[in-house]
Amino acid sequence: MKIQGKAFKVGRDIDTDIIIPAQYLTTFDEKELAKHCMEPLDPEFYDKVKDGGIVVAEENFGCGSSREHAPIALKGAGVGAVVAKSFARIFFRNAVNMGLPIFESSEAVDAISAGHDISIDSETGVIEDLTTGESFEVASFPDFLTEIIEAGGLIAYTRERVKSENGQNRK
Repeated sequence: MKIQGKAFKVGRDIDTDIIIPAQYLTTFDEKELAKHCMEPLDPEFYDKVKDGGIVVAEENFGCGSSREHAPIALKGAGVGAVVAKSFARIFFRNAVNMGLPIFESSEAVDAISAGHDISIDSETGVIEDLTTGESFEVASFPDFLTEIIEAGGLIAYTRERVKSENGQNRK
C-alpha cells in the first residue's frame, strides 16, 4: 500500500479529545466527524488535509479515552496515515481496527517539516520525505494486521473472510 500527502505536524500527547472533541461523539458518520477533526488545534485542519494528508506527531499520539471515533474522524478528514514517535496502545489498536495506517519512526518525525510532501510504502517499510529526498525505514506490520488495514478495518476484513469462507463451503 502506498500513501502520499502533505505533512501536518502536531506535538506530543495529542489525545482523543483533540482528535475529535467529545461534543461531536453523537455520530459515527465519518463525514460529519471529519469536519471537527483536530478542531482544537487547528479549526482549518479539515480543509488542509481533505485532499490527502499525513499527520506527523511526537510521542503518545491518541492518548486519553478509548474512542473509535478518533481514527474514524482522521480517515474521514482525508488523513492517509499517521506517523508518530509513539502511539497510545488503545489508539494503535483502534486505528488498525478502523483501517487507519499508522507508523512509528522517531527519525522521520524529527526530520519531516510541516507542509512537506510525504510518501509511505507500507510493503517496503519506507517513509520518504519527497521535499528533501530523505527516507526512513519503519517496521512493517505483520501480514494479518496489514490485511485488516487494507480491507478498511476489522469489520470489513471480517465480512470479506466470512463471505469468502461461505463461498468456499458451498462448492
